[in-house]
Amino acid sequence: MSDPRLPYLSAIERKALWLASWMIHNANHIRPNADGLKIGGHQASSASLATILTALYMAVLRPQDRVAVKPHAGPVFHALQYLMGRQTRGKLENFRGFGGAQSYPSRTKDGGDVDFSTGSVGLGVAQTLFASMTQDYLKAHDWAKARPDGRMIALVGDAELDEGNIFEALLEGWKHDVRNVWWVIDYNRQSLDAVVHEGLHTRFESLFRSFGWEVVVLKYGVLLEAAFREPGGEKLCAWIDNCPNQLYSALTFQGGKAWRQRLLDDIGDQGAVSRLIERRTDAELAALMTNLGGNDMPTLLEAFESVKHDRPVCFIAYSIKGFGLPLAGHKDNHSGLMTKEQMESVRQANHIRPGHEWDRFEGLDLPPEALERFIAATPFAANKNRRLAAEHVSVPPLAVKPQLTDSTQAGFGRLLEELAKTGGPLAERVLTVSPDVTVSTNLGPWVNRRGVYARDAVKDTFREEKIASMQKWEAGPKGQHLELGIAEMNLFLALSALGLSHSLFGERLIPVGTLYDPFICRGLDALIYACYQDARFILAATPSGITLAPEGGAHQSIATPLIGMAMDRLASFEPAFVDELAVILQWAFDHVQRDGDKTPDPLTRLPDGTGGSVYLRLTTRQVEQPYRAMNDDLARDIVAGAYWMREPGPNCAAIIAYSGAVAPEAIAAVGRMGEEWRDIGLLAVTSADRLKAGWMAATRARQHGEDEAESHIERLLRPVPAHAAFVTVLDGYPAALSWLGSVYGHRTHALGIEHFGQCGTIADLYRHNGIDAESIQSAAHRIASDRKVRWQRGV
Repeated sequence: MSDPRLPYLSAIERKALWLASWMIHNANHIRPNADGLKIGGHQASSASLATILTALYMAVLRPQDRVAVKPHAGPVFHALQYLMGRQTRGKLENFRGFGGAQSYPSRTKDGGDVDFSTGSVGLGVAQTLFASMTQDYLKAHDWAKARPDGRMIALVGDAELDEGNIFEALLEGWKHDVRNVWWVIDYNRQSLDAVVHEGLHTRFESLFRSFGWEVVVLKYGVLLEAAFREPGGEKLCAWIDNCPNQLYSALTFQGGKAWRQRLLDDIGDQGAVSRLIERRTDAELAALMTNLGGNDMPTLLEAFESVKHDRPVCFIAYSIKGFGLPLAGHKDNHSGLMTKEQMESVRQANHIRPGHEWDRFEGLDLPPEALERFIAATPFAANKNRRLAAEHVSVPPLAVKPQLTDSTQAGFGRLLEELAKTGGPLAERVLTVSPDVTVSTNLGPWVNRRGVYARDAVKDTFREEKIASMQKWEAGPKGQHLELGIAEMNLFLALSALGLSHSLFGERLIPVGTLYDPFICRGLDALIYACYQDARFILAATPSGITLAPEGGAHQSIATPLIGMAMDRLASFEPAFVDELAVILQWAFDHVQRDGDKTPDPLTRLPDGTGGSVYLRLTTRQVEQPYRAMNDDLARDIVAGAYWMREPGPNCAAIIAYSGAVAPEAIAAVGRMGEEWRDIGLLAVTSADRLKAGWMAATRARQHGEDEAESHIERLLRPVPAHAAFVTVLDGYPAALSWLGSVYGHRTHALGIEHFGQCGTIADLYRHNGIDAESIQSAAHRIASDRKVRWQRGV
């Protein structure tokens, strides 16, 4: 019996493909283009996934399912959202324009039903795996129990599987027995520049099966399957199976006549198979030979709806790139655009009247009312509000017993241990994550108290055998630490998924990730991706800079302060002392939960009400800790980004500004100069990121008429005399603090690290790089003396 849904799905597929193609054509050929740049839009890549996307959204998906759409199929996704009433015509008309539908689906720019932002680097694919692990974690902790399990689905371009991060994620998923994941590979055998390598599908099959996935190959549609059952059909099947990818693509582009000639040349004159070919017209033969599983609705429905288990499934769906369009199969079609003449032929084939291109059901045979009812009755339409929310978890005061000397890394570990010991709602919602550096980033005490997360209980063999160990590595469903392998991409993808749990699953998690600071760069793409999605997490990176002296240049970070400053939706801090860290961490636990008022804070000029993620750049260096009481004003300044360790006097000749581990050198330098320059100032910068962002925000506000707008750093530096000079210093690239002199035009000498590190003692390396106390003092003397002479001369 024929599926009664097929006429509706076929009509919607046609309409989605038309709208996607027209959307791109409009952007490139009709809408004014002031820049003269090619706008693009991937008409062919969209077409190859039109059937799969229609099958999913209009028949298979449930509200609890989440999808990472292949980036180049974004136009079809937007078209389907428009047909469902979840996207506006204006957004489609302004595709790839300011305020319009985005080139690639974006959670933060498109809103609506974009579950995972995607781009052309495979990150959205791997994100689905970690999202499923997040769902498992919530269920194991008895949260979201009333919510049915959803499938995390990725629509994957076959060339996208060249991305290494996908295979790193596959291995991690195998380790954690991942469930409820579908990856649908759009196997159109074409990449950006060429046709993919022969036999790639067999490698995909063996790879996924080796990781325990079920593999479903959707090679042929119902027309081809029926033809194979005809006399001579086995010869046609054998020819297709042995046809090189390039030839198949070329014949697809050339059409029915070329198919006929080639088939008759290769397998004709053999009786039954010749008759099979000859009884079809050129158009029918072309339709038959391009009837692959990924472009065949009945085949897709049967495959998707036959999966009744929760094991991960990889669907390898053969498809035609550009299916249904004049540029189908051409090797140059990835970035190619249909000409105006080709688009006109598509318009006529779809019975679209001029002036009605955007009408939702124009040109379809079925009544609009019937189509509306069908769409409204789809399982996916049962819940239009798929952006969930979670309650705010209160944050208790954080503090640890002060020590004479301490490091911020050790203080971080003790702060988390105290939270684990005290318990409460916040402690229950914290989940730590680390890529095999749990102990060396001081998460050990937290894990000892809270355990490692695993689907099934795993006993600590060393403890059972009575072997002494500081670590209690008991694992089970109630554990609160996710131990990952050494792949920083996976760490940031896990933080991204866990940091969206409130929106995807309606339950608050506060993920805290740790890694070595220099290896942020290994996973930088995934960190950017996580922030682009507005995932919420706390990242503690340690040890930082050349202060990890004996490890040498390979394990020493230089550019990370600039990464923290440049990253949107990520507030970066570099505290020198543990009491500063306690204030910042307490603020961070609250900040990652905020999602409200965009009004700038009057102190910082930053929209802190909107929240974001937090990056802590920490160190292993033991530093003498200040003995002081933390008051509200000091705590406020620490979070705002800076405070005076020593306030400058009216005759101040120099200001020393420092961040992080070099605090002892800055303090020593000021101490040495204090007798000579009694009014010298010492500025502790806890967040160059927030200081700079606040200053720029205040400047923009004044440009727009808010004359009273003033940032925190402007307020702090207002008393500094015009003739005073600045020396800035940090264990990182000097540009992170060099801008401070620009606030009021003070001359500045920026000290920091500009070259790869090497082994040595801290003293050796600081002296070699010019960030020791003597170098700071020398720089202050030179710049202050020169500045004073120039000021006295009126220069």
